[in-house]
Amino acid sequence: MPPIPSQERPEQRRGQRLLFVSLLFGILFNFPLLAVFDHDGRVGGIPVLYLYVLLAWCALVLLTGWLVRTK
Repeated sequence: MPPIPSQERPEQRRGQRLLFVSLLFGILFNFPLLAVFDHDGRVGGIPVLYLYVLLAWCALVLLTGWLVRTK
């Protein structure tokens, strides 16, 4: 079996990390976890569920951008 060129290894790791981020996205926006934040509470006048969705989405976008730009 020929050795894998060094250029393919970072791409493979990046793909695995992006797969992890997509699984994390699926877990964070799935019903059981969303139900935890779905109540009448407010933070600074913003419903807790809306704040959770916004912050989780921003964190996933930033994490994905960071993973794509780094080697």
